[in-house]
Amino acid sequence: MSLDQNLYTLNFSQREDDRNVVDLIDSNGVLQYTKRRIPGNEYKIEMYDPLSEGLLATVSAPAATSKHKTLQLYNPDLVVELKYTGTITFKWGFKWEDNDFEWRREECYILRKPDPAVLVAVTKEPPGRLQTRTVQLLDYNLNRFDISDRKGLEIVVLTALLTFQDSNEVYHTPREGSTPAATPTPAPTPASEPPTVPPRPEPRQGVERVAEMHAIRTAHGDGEANEIEVWEECSIEDYAHYAERLLNDEAMLFITIRSSSADQVPKVLRVVEETKRLRHKSGVAEEEELYQYVIYDTDKTTPRKGPKRINLNDPDPKKGKDKGKYAPPTSLTVHLSKIDMPELRPKSTLTGSRRPSETGSGRAASSERSPPPVPAPEISDKERRRIEKERQKAEREREREAKKNKKTKGKESASPPPPSGTPPPHRLAKPSSSSPFSSYHTPSFQTHPYQPSPSPSQLNNPMVYTAPPPPPPRHPRPVSMAFPMPDGTGRPQSFYGSGPMGYNAFPEPMDGQAPVGSGYQPGYVSSPQETSSSYPPSGGKGPVSALLEMWSKH
Repeated sequence: MSLDQNLYTLNFSQREDDRNVVDLIDSNGVLQYTKRRIPGNEYKIEMYDPLSEGLLATVSAPAATSKHKTLQLYNPDLVVELKYTGTITFKWGFKWEDNDFEWRREECYILRKPDPAVLVAVTKEPPGRLQTRTVQLLDYNLNRFDISDRKGLEIVVLTALLTFQDSNEVYHTPREGSTPAATPTPAPTPASEPPTVPPRPEPRQGVERVAEMHAIRTAHGDGEANEIEVWEECSIEDYAHYAERLLNDEAMLFITIRSSSADQVPKVLRVVEETKRLRHKSGVAEEEELYQYVIYDTDKTTPRKGPKRINLNDPDPKKGKDKGKYAPPTSLTVHLSKIDMPELRPKSTLTGSRRPSETGSGRAASSERSPPPVPAPEISDKERRRIEKERQKAEREREREAKKNKKTKGKESASPPPPSGTPPPHRLAKPSSSSPFSSYHTPSFQTHPYQPSPSPSQLNNPMVYTAPPPPPPRHPRPVSMAFPMPDGTGRPQSFYGSGPMGYNAFPEPMDGQAPVGSGYQPGYVSSPQETSSSYPPSGGKGPVSALLEMWSKH
């Protein structure tokens, strides 16, 4: 990669008198840093300030090719971990302050996920080899980030780059005094004894064995880190101590204890009880509440449905007897949680429903406890099928009645509306009957025939049940078509005659009223039981004959 000569650039120069010393010189020829490798079985290098000869940093590792190296800074003291993070490609990472840095062969980046990485340093190397000659720091990119110790970051970047160069020399530099062609191949000696086999380590036991089994199962992807599968190998106390160890971890909000087979279901319950006993004994249970959720028969799988077959054989009586018996669960899973998990709560099923009046707040609670419900007697399959058929039949009858009522309501709603002149029916009135007296309207001044007798306190107050007759109309008297004629009582007669049921212009006065004079006064009927006559008594003469006779006299 091409470099910019205007930026801060350092050149690597190895001393001829000492191959373990490398000088870092800037573009002006001024010595800036000195790197010295300490010979020994372990890998160790030191970085010095050439002017003061003060120790700036050291790097230590088991070997130069190790994938984990420790970098120690001085004045101030700080430890930086340099780790190999690549799988196929060359990647080394370290952390400085709050930022993550990564060396990718010739370039060093500052990571800021999910944003793209920013280049902060670049090197110039010969093609095909990690032999650094020149390194350049990109100050304009470093200025974009809040880094308080820029000098310390520069020392870490350069020291890490020098360790990569030492690792590359170990891989590519052959050992002194040995060449691949001159290396002799030792001939096998038949009399030599085979090397002794080291003794097999003793198998782990107790809690360590449970932890080993859990780690192997998690590595194979058979479970999560917070799941414990109970086997027959270890004891109940071992599983309980390991479960308590997981619960004491602050990162674990809950653990799951499950059975490996149907035979281990009782053992799971004993492990859970022992775990809670250990927490109570240590005093943790009083400070932190523990929730328990039990799920059983989780391994049941529905078999694949095959072709439908009709079984014509009689039912086996033995199977019918064993059908209602209790069967223990084949699998069991217990969740011990530090927090409440509503999704794991059991869903309660109510055997019966109460009426709102029984559960309302207005009803007083009974002081005596209700007796326990009587268990339902066991019934046979035949009786159960008969009851089910009756229930289905009753449901079909109810549906049929509901459809019939719905059709009837639809017809009533579809009936034609009444004529515009017809008054709307009174919903609160009693429906009319076919009796001739049911349509009769009793005036307000008369007593209704169906009115109950007054109470003793109202006997002397007749105005409670009666009202005065209606007053005469105030409109002017209409012009009659005929002259008034006197009748047998000496009063003029109307055109239509007089009589008890005729249209009399001068009705009889009631008690306590003055006689009504001439004028247009409508008659009234005293009682609906009185007989009526359509022919007024006029002495055998009609109204026309009487009119002609009166004209002839005048």
